[in-house]
Amino acid sequence: MERFFFAAGSVIAFLGVALGAFAAHSLKSRLTPDMLDIFEVGVRYQMYHAFGLFIVAWASSRWPESNFNPAGWAFIVGIIIFSGSLYLLSLTGIRWLGAITPVGGIAFLVGWAILIWTAGR
Repeated sequence: MERFFFAAGSVIAFLGVALGAFAAHSLKSRLTPDMLDIFEVGVRYQMYHAFGLFIVAWASSRWPESNFNPAGWAFIVGIIIFSGSLYLLSLTGIRWLGAITPVGGIAFLVGWAILIWTAGR
């Protein structure tokens, strides 16, 4: 699974760079400053957690007897829900999407907690 999480982190980081460039060059003139900020928060947390996936891959290879996979899945779910809801909110203006975002944040926290717990055992 460490190759999967490394590859997933790579794809997610690639998409984060692409989305950040898209925001800077194409959305800057189309979105209000507050909606652009929301989009950029999505990109930032996507990038942070792409690196989290690299950490999961590294930890899995470093301590193969431990199961870090749930942390990786939590990061992936968090990216989809947290960053995805912020992208949709900023592009559509549908405000209720902001109510979904904390669920992704909780998934991020769960992922980090799993890393802490598994590494400490």
